[in-house]
Amino acid sequence: MLELYAFNRREEDDLAHAEKELMFSIEKTYELYHYLLLLVLEVADVATEKIDQALQKRMPTPEDLNPKRRFIDNQIIAQLRNNKTFNDYVKVRKLTWINYPHIPRLMYNRMLAWEKYEEYMTTDDRNYTSDRKFVTSLVTELFCSSEDLEANLEEQSIYWNDDMEYVMVMVTKTLKKFTQANGEKVGMMPLFKNKEDEDFVKILFRKAILHSKQCSELIDSNTTNWEVERIALMDILVMQMAITEILEFPEIPVKVTLNEYIEIAKCYCTSKSSTFVNGILDNIVKEIREKGLFKKSGRGLVGEKI
Repeated sequence: MLELYAFNRREEDDLAHAEKELMFSIEKTYELYHYLLLLVLEVADVATEKIDQALQKRMPTPEDLNPKRRFIDNQIIAQLRNNKTFNDYVKVRKLTWINYPHIPRLMYNRMLAWEKYEEYMTTDDRNYTSDRKFVTSLVTELFCSSEDLEANLEEQSIYWNDDMEYVMVMVTKTLKKFTQANGEKVGMMPLFKNKEDEDFVKILFRKAILHSKQCSELIDSNTTNWEVERIALMDILVMQMAITEILEFPEIPVKVTLNEYIEIAKCYCTSKSSTFVNGILDNIVKEIREKGLFKKSGRGLVGEKI
């Protein structure tokens, strides 16, 4: 939807360029997924460095000589560090935090003051499951809530402004697949689940642009006392994509499409947009259903009168 918005704001009407931008933005999300996992290793490296520095003191304290090593010995971190799929991607994409060394240190300092870190380091319940739970929480809670990290990521890439929540889901799913036996061999989540998933992205985007006139006519005919030009662009784009999905993907139930785009409207449009979009889309669905403009099949028949 954001790429569709960018396309509508640009003066040139280059669909091929727009599709290339769309795929690039998706690849950047995939890059962020690996980049945040790499940050876990960087924070662990800072922790190791701190322990080594303490041991090298001329007069180390008993605490310096007997450091708490549970975090740096975390089994999940060790497996991620040796994971070939992860390392291959990081190497090919040349991902590194070397230009932003303050971020791992900031995250390390925040971690030290974190209640869950204290609990993790002192509890007697030391096992693989607790190691995985802590690393998952580190990324999805501590990293995710850091304004410093968020600002840094926005500075690094404009494509990362809105990806954190989705990437957190990817990280959680990945770590769930890790086991004591296969953690080093577990593959990362793929860029696309399958070819059908990739085709969905391209078709939805392309058709939403190519059928924009048809969608505008449907929106115009189902709005009372409103002209399309007066409706907010984001509201129009949400409805445009919803209409396209209903028409072009027979295996997706109408109710699923409507629910998804109403949620999108809540996130990206005005406070009243979801109600407005919901009402207009309901009317549009009735019209295109009566005209027989779409035909659902398979799972898409859910909610349809047979």
